[in-house]
Amino acid sequence: MITVTDTAKQKIKQLLEKRGKGVGIRVGIKTTGCSGLAYILEFVDRYDPEQGVINFAQPEFVVLVDQKSLVYIDGLNIDWVKKGLNEGFEFIN
Repeated sequence: MITVTDTAKQKIKQLLEKRGKGVGIRVGIKTTGCSGLAYILEFVDRYDPEQGVINFAQPEFVVLVDQKSLVYIDGLNIDWVKKGLNEGFEFIN
């Protein structure tokens, strides 16, 4: 299960509206460095049900996760935080 906080939902909707296109986001992981993993978040312009991709749909947009990433991020909570002059998505797993 992937959870999106209300603050993050508002920001995602705002960013999709600003782009003028898109139906949601894709969340996953990628390998970085020698043995590390990093979260990735990208916009989805069109959603066609894909084999191996799970849709954790929100009422306003889709949240897609591939099976490979789900093993690492099941239970993930996505938030939007502001810390001083910095702001961005925070992944709490």
